[in-house]
Amino acid sequence: MILQAVKMAWKSIASNKMRSFLTMLGIIIGVMSLVVLVSLVSGTTESVEDQISSIGNNMLTVTVQDDKGRPLKLSEVTALAENDEIESAAPVTQSSVTAASAYSEENAALYGTTGAYYDIQGLELYAGRFIKNTDIENHTNVAVINAGLAREVMGRMDVAGETVKLNGTEYQIIGVLAAKDSDSSTTENYEAYIPYTSLIRLTDDVSSDVTTFCASAASEETLDKAESVLNDTLLERFSQDEDAFTVINQSTVMEAMQNVTNTLALLLGGIAAISLLVGGIGIMNIMLVSVTERTREIGIRKAVGAGKGTIMLQFLVEALMISLMGCAVGIFLSWITLRVISGVGGENMNYSLRLGVVWISIAFSMGLGIIFGIYPANKAARKQPIEALRYVG
Repeated sequence: MILQAVKMAWKSIASNKMRSFLTMLGIIIGVMSLVVLVSLVSGTTESVEDQISSIGNNMLTVTVQDDKGRPLKLSEVTALAENDEIESAAPVTQSSVTAASAYSEENAALYGTTGAYYDIQGLELYAGRFIKNTDIENHTNVAVINAGLAREVMGRMDVAGETVKLNGTEYQIIGVLAAKDSDSSTTENYEAYIPYTSLIRLTDDVSSDVTTFCASAASEETLDKAESVLNDTLLERFSQDEDAFTVINQSTVMEAMQNVTNTLALLLGGIAAISLLVGGIGIMNIMLVSVTERTREIGIRKAVGAGKGTIMLQFLVEALMISLMGCAVGIFLSWITLRVISGVGGENMNYSLRLGVVWISIAFSMGLGIIFGIYPANKAARKQPIEALRYVG
């Protein structure tokens, strides 16, 4: 019976190709919206998570808003690493400078820090070395530059040992950072790292008082303990004032980001689902038209012994087939769309079809086909044979 219903449904769909396609269009658009939007959000989320994970989930960032007249000094921040729960700590402050060479010049972000910053942030070197304690103690004019600054200002990557001017002051390049996977030629970042003590001398915007520093726990398992140690230490220093400072836990940032992106995916998925509902209404509308057009056919089938269940199954299968065919086309077009977006975006944008959202689309389309096909199918099944045979359209 089901096989016969499928054959009849296919014959009906094939005999009205344009009408069937226009009916499917709502489902196609809805499925494309759902699959593409959710896949884009998921792909972006994974990319951001990978970048955060590359730094590590054992990092803590501390910002001091009110030092209560007892500012932190460089030696006190580095001394935090003597605690068993804290592996290393490094002050970090930022300023904007003009980086120049005989080749070119660009505005760059300049960071003043110590050697511990390298391990805390999970940086990688292309050539040379990072800042050492001797550079901090001697206020040495040395700099580590990132790949973007090396390419655009120096003209090439292998520039360790050469000099670059930062706001007119010459700094010897002791290292070049490796290019990150997230680097993009369209949004190039220009960064340089110099000893914290050297940045104090370079600009008046930075003082010897440390207002921001980062620290790493011995492991991800001891991250909460390390955070407690920092909180207790800073509370004791700043008169038990919790508002005087902020400690940001890297894993907390990851969880918050996941919550936001999950909410965004649900929101976009909900909006796309509305398009699918509109497509379902289109299926019901066209099935009602089909039932009216085929009234005599229904009468003949009932006259030769077809029951209500048989007639209802015929039209329900037809509605389901239209919905699933539209879903299949929508998924295929979604795959093409995601490939095009990934190709245009380059290596940094790799969006793939999410199997989970594909199954959701199939299930949703089946549900729509059944729900919006029941009323027309039931209407067809309830027609009286004699009245149906008298129908002349």
